[in-house]
Amino acid sequence: MKNLVPITIFCLASGAAMAQSQTLTGQVLDANGRPVVGATVVEKGTNNGTGTDGNGRFTLRARAQAPTLVVSSIGFASQEVTGGNGPIRVQLAEASTGLSEVQIVGSRSQNRSVTDSPSPVDVIDIREVTAKTGQLDVNQLLQFVAPSFNSNRQTGSDGADHVDPASLRGLGPDQTLVLVNGKRQHQSALVNLFGSRGRGNTGTDLNVIPAASIERIEILRDGAAAQYGSDAIAGVINIVLKKTTNELTVSTNYGAYDAKYRFDDQNFDGGNFNANANYGVKVGEQGGYVNATLDYNQREHTQRANVPAEDGIARREYGDPQVKNGAAYLNAKFPINDKAQVYAFGGLNKRRGDSYAWTRFADDDRNVPSIYPNGFDPIITSDIWDGSAVVGAQLLAGGWNLDLSNNFGSNRFEYGVENTLNASLGANSPTTFNAGGFQLQQNVVGLSATRNYKTVLDGFNLAVGAEYRREWYSLFAGEEASYRNYDPAGTPDSLRRAAGSQGFPGYQPSDAIKAKRSNFGAYVDAELNVTQQWLVAAALRFENYSDFGSTLNYKLATRYNLTEFLTLRGTYSTGFRAPSLAQVNFNSTFTNFIQGQPVEVLLARNNSAVTQKLGIPSLKQETSNSANIGLTSRIGSALSLTLDGYYIKIDDRVVLTSQFSADDPVIGPDLQALNVGQAQFFANAASTKSLGLDAVLSHTLALNGGRLNSTLAANFNRLRIDRVQTSGRLTGREDEFFGPREQAFVKASAPPSKINLTFDYQMGRFGALLRFVRFADVKLIDYDGQEQVYDSRITTDLALSYSLTDHLQLSVGSSNLFNRYPSFFNPQVTETGGAWDPVQMGSNGRFYFAKLQARF
Repeated sequence: MKNLVPITIFCLASGAAMAQSQTLTGQVLDANGRPVVGATVVEKGTNNGTGTDGNGRFTLRARAQAPTLVVSSIGFASQEVTGGNGPIRVQLAEASTGLSEVQIVGSRSQNRSVTDSPSPVDVIDIREVTAKTGQLDVNQLLQFVAPSFNSNRQTGSDGADHVDPASLRGLGPDQTLVLVNGKRQHQSALVNLFGSRGRGNTGTDLNVIPAASIERIEILRDGAAAQYGSDAIAGVINIVLKKTTNELTVSTNYGAYDAKYRFDDQNFDGGNFNANANYGVKVGEQGGYVNATLDYNQREHTQRANVPAEDGIARREYGDPQVKNGAAYLNAKFPINDKAQVYAFGGLNKRRGDSYAWTRFADDDRNVPSIYPNGFDPIITSDIWDGSAVVGAQLLAGGWNLDLSNNFGSNRFEYGVENTLNASLGANSPTTFNAGGFQLQQNVVGLSATRNYKTVLDGFNLAVGAEYRREWYSLFAGEEASYRNYDPAGTPDSLRRAAGSQGFPGYQPSDAIKAKRSNFGAYVDAELNVTQQWLVAAALRFENYSDFGSTLNYKLATRYNLTEFLTLRGTYSTGFRAPSLAQVNFNSTFTNFIQGQPVEVLLARNNSAVTQKLGIPSLKQETSNSANIGLTSRIGSALSLTLDGYYIKIDDRVVLTSQFSADDPVIGPDLQALNVGQAQFFANAASTKSLGLDAVLSHTLALNGGRLNSTLAANFNRLRIDRVQTSGRLTGREDEFFGPREQAFVKASAPPSKINLTFDYQMGRFGALLRFVRFADVKLIDYDGQEQVYDSRITTDLALSYSLTDHLQLSVGSSNLFNRYPSFFNPQVTETGGAWDPVQMGSNGRFYFAKLQARF
């Protein structure tokens, strides 16, 4: 009887919907009157939709009597039409930009579409991706959609367990610039120190922005420092926030891993729950809006310590961290009149995480048996606050589009350690510590002006602008018990206990610092259509940093339409990346005692007494030269192909060096004189060359009353360490300064190739997605100096979706359907203490998920 009531209500609602429904037919064409194959036609405020066939035609049973249809297709501007009597004819314009739109990344032209950009740009429709895949956060969504993008979930990597490093084209996380609505997003305050990804790098935390707040993501796969400034050596990721109105979207998602390797009998672990809501309201009659998103995500630990490794057990607890994440984001525009508007966007993200540190077994001299008779597994906790706010105004005046904005962002990372102790305090030790942390803040004031001259040849676009950026970095100490050794003075070394909180010793007062710098940049960016077939473009940018000086960079680009179906394009650019304030100022100290005297083990900041004594120069900017040559081919709207080969040469890369000890034959006396037992530091120590190819083949087919989208996308790349630069007292010691092990971490930022084959089928209310991703082998070097080869793997994802009603859609499926794991190794010698290091495919096995989405 209890089940009869909801079934009856559902049937009545469905019957009412059918009674009111009507069948609409129509055709979708491009600006030249050609059919657009595979365009999406959705009844607004519902999940009721369809796609166009090989002739651009569609049939849709609409619920409302006069429904509003939203028609969209990649490369075209979305259009809303009202259905009525008779066939509907929709003519889509190419996706260009204007006062009311966010520009396509890679071009400042008001008339440039993604399809005719001289640089390769991927446009990812997040609504389509999130509805049919098991990944919930932005990093993992892009990891399995964009072949040139790589991100890894770290384990056993301290702070990096809580902030996933991400990169483009196999370069470092800090060599990709991230924009939100075209404005520079601030970086994370974290420096990645351990693990195999992003070692020594800072990067931008993409996961602070909930996927539910995003309309699309544009990935510019080309050097763009001359256009956008520091960090854009590998490319640019532009996140475009939603601006929909009068539509409420609510989603709940849950998934869990097949717990194959556990000590207990638990069948599933790593449960991941996500709930989000997005809604927008109109403001005025000139296209104004306020769009808001709330998002909550909770991810549980996985346990992967019990694996068939070669031999040895290094840890009892090993797996993904537990994370709780809440976010609120807003995107708004307020028109003043038809020539002026004010805009604002930004959000706040709060993350709480805890990850496993290395096990201290019962007989470990770092254990106190009276507290932990069976030993203990320290937990490293994080409290991360991330916020951003952008306000600005746009104005059309004298043919110029003017944009004045202020952009503030902040990231604060606080460490804690739980289930641990300070062994030097014995049985009196607390088991929870505040270990300190760091914060990075950024404020950018920008002014830009863009104008299009339609009468100069076939069109000339000119953009000029200037930015003033201030950055602040602070590192603050933890509580005294998190770093101090409390053994009495004169205690023999053999009797001294380990200092500080086990698992993660706190930052000391000597580590603490407050630093700041300013930067001024100015640019000019021009694009000229010499003819309808031939485009040439150039950009020039000057930057001046208060801490290391000036740099001037340029970019040249061209695109030529050989035929209606074939286009050639190419770019050449110089670029730079300023060392982050965190890399310049980070300092970490751990105290050991030798012969009763305290000796420091430290990662020394760049201007410290240690680096100055050893002759390590101040950090300077990385510089790059990039070239890209490619072709695009589009036969109608059903088949498209892009091929882009690239070359990236980077000099003076900032890396984290090897460790040097006080018994070193050359610099040992210097370290001893400074009372330092072991030291490492950041230096402009490496130059690299990358050669690669991006390929994307897309096809749309009308099949059995439905639509099949097929995509084959691949990235092939080879990164080579061209040379290692040493300096000061370490001149000539390249293999020890930045040796093979550290070089392997840099090369492993991406596999040599990643190939993605996706089939996406939609027929009426039913949808299916099948995806294969091949990750090539990855090579690392373990603690014993032996090469570890993580063999290539193919993962398979399958998702099925069904619209239960016009407003409610259910999706179920599995990621890594066949439960593939990386190659196993001895956990005693891996970087993380588990049977593998973090590699591109992930290390948790099969993931099952279900999603329920309501749209009104």
